[in-house]
Amino acid sequence: MRGLALALVALATTAAAQTPPPATPTPTAAPAQPAQIQPAPISAEVQRTVERLREAALNDDHGYAIVRDLVSQIGPRIAGSDAEARARDWATAMLRANRFSNVHIEPFTIQSWAWQRQEARIVSPSQQRLVVAALGGSPSTPPGGVEAEIVRFADISSLQAAPESAVSGKIVFIDERMTRTQDGSGYGVAVFKRSHCAHEAQIRGAVACLIRSVGTDTHRFAHQGSGPRQPDGASLPTASMSPADANTLDALLEHGPVRVHLELETTMGENTPSGNVIADIRGRERPDEIVLLAAHLDSWDLGQGAIDNGAGVAIITGAARLINALPRHPRRTIRLLLAGSEEIGGKGGDAYGAAHRAEHHVIAAESDFGADRIYAFRTRFAPEALPYARAMQRALAPLGINLGNNEADGGTDIGAVRTNGSPVVDLAQDGTRYFDYHHTADDTLAAIDPEQLRQNIAAYAVFAYLAAEEDWDFAPRSTAPAAAR
Repeated sequence: MRGLALALVALATTAAAQTPPPATPTPTAAPAQPAQIQPAPISAEVQRTVERLREAALNDDHGYAIVRDLVSQIGPRIAGSDAEARARDWATAMLRANRFSNVHIEPFTIQSWAWQRQEARIVSPSQQRLVVAALGGSPSTPPGGVEAEIVRFADISSLQAAPESAVSGKIVFIDERMTRTQDGSGYGVAVFKRSHCAHEAQIRGAVACLIRSVGTDTHRFAHQGSGPRQPDGASLPTASMSPADANTLDALLEHGPVRVHLELETTMGENTPSGNVIADIRGRERPDEIVLLAAHLDSWDLGQGAIDNGAGVAIITGAARLINALPRHPRRTIRLLLAGSEEIGGKGGDAYGAAHRAEHHVIAAESDFGADRIYAFRTRFAPEALPYARAMQRALAPLGINLGNNEADGGTDIGAVRTNGSPVVDLAQDGTRYFDYHHTADDTLAAIDPEQLRQNIAAYAVFAYLAAEEDWDFAPRSTAPAAAR
């Protein structure tokens, strides 16, 4: 799950060290759309279909079966791996079985990365194992590993202010904690250390970098994630450490020097195959106008990739499956994008945006924040289109979904589509517990609540159907792709 980091990472450049997560989540503070805007009308026939879709989704476990089959039949799916390739084949078979049209794979290549060994231990003043995870893009340590004294910093800013003499020859430890929030905004601040520790430590002569895992749990799981994606030798060996083990280092450092042994073995590959899976519900009247629903197929590989992002695959596919089963398809085409290689920099979304730049995407949405309940509907519409946002939210209100602001981000997999000029929405999920599991060995099917998953599917079905059936324009024609004008 990298989309949130892209949207929020700018906050991190000026952020101070974070305090430990509060007992209750920080409420999301975002200005709502003007309350006086009246919703666009919805016909009685369309309203009946919306209600039918909503009720069908709330009483259907097919979505849960999709994510269950993905994590059991394929398992974790690191970008560029054989498992990711098997996931593409699984997805095409599943989509064809559900009678989608235009099901195909669009290949592209990436610079791949994988780990073979990731071990660390305290060697003095006591001896004990540390739970760590190599960060994506990290080079290997020298044969036999590195062993050095730990130097702790509260955040990247503290490291940047340190003299070389305080860092040279040591293992840098960034001990910044992540704040628990409903909207996940704490991630954009905390994730900054993941991509910057190696560079800042290396130029000051460090031999390796360790970070407190980017997560809100207190368990003995390390959180994976992309770090410095540079060729071997151009960056330091870098790993994340479980929160429990970071606490151990804290306690020991209060009493004096601590030495740690770190051993990472990783490989990188050039021009490694990856790809996107595409499927359509062809529009009955305007098939060239596309409502895009996106999620990513790849995952990190300590867990099963269930909430990140098997759940998203299940949500958008489950929603589209219900629409596809209607007696009459909506006017516009609904397209599913199951993107590859999102976790290493949104490569699938970029490839899709480049390949489909000339097509008219009237609106796009992504599901990539787990499977907990959707609580708000945010848009990025032209001002004159806000009555459509109000109408959509009214249709979503029976699911407990409120109207959010008009500053939706969209997410990584549809980032290129948004850049190409298409409006986007966020069906904002409750992220209070998401980062307890995110990128860890605990990202398993057990983290998904089937009831909340059904609510997500219902919301995406209602949104996608209205966007595809109604004759609504969400952006001025001047912002549409040139081929669509």
